[in-house]
Amino acid sequence: MIVGIGCDHGGLDLKQVVLDTIKELQIESRDFGTFTSDSVDYPDFARPVAMAVKERAVQLGILICGTGIGISIAANKVPGIRAALCADTFSAKMARAHNDANVLCLGARTLGPGLAQEIVRAFLAGKFEGGRHAARVAKIHAIETECSAASQG
Repeated sequence: MIVGIGCDHGGLDLKQVVLDTIKELQIESRDFGTFTSDSVDYPDFARPVAMAVKERAVQLGILICGTGIGISIAANKVPGIRAALCADTFSAKMARAHNDANVLCLGARTLGPGLAQEIVRAFLAGKFEGGRHAARVAKIHAIETECSAASQG
């Protein structure tokens, strides 16, 4: 598995904690930046990670900004992305199990590094349960497809 990771300037320090956690799990990662503390815009980092997930260049994504809100909104604009903002391990586990989330979003200003590590571990260990949840995820996809078609025509 390869995990794509990206952040804005507000998520830079937490990104390193997450990268270290991924490495400890012996999972490969691809860092999409940012790489400095200079002010940048979170959509510029959400998009390449989300596109890499969509195109299957990476299997999962992790995105970090100050609250996780903005970067999750931006990632969810990419068709096929189910980005989940998680602040606890239960939500991270359920995001994978019930929603087939393929991108985890974290808030660097709302989480401590220890909790963030546990959330990442729970998300990466999670598996989609399918079953009744598959029908719900299919409905999400149907909304996405319908709205995309409506905007083109």
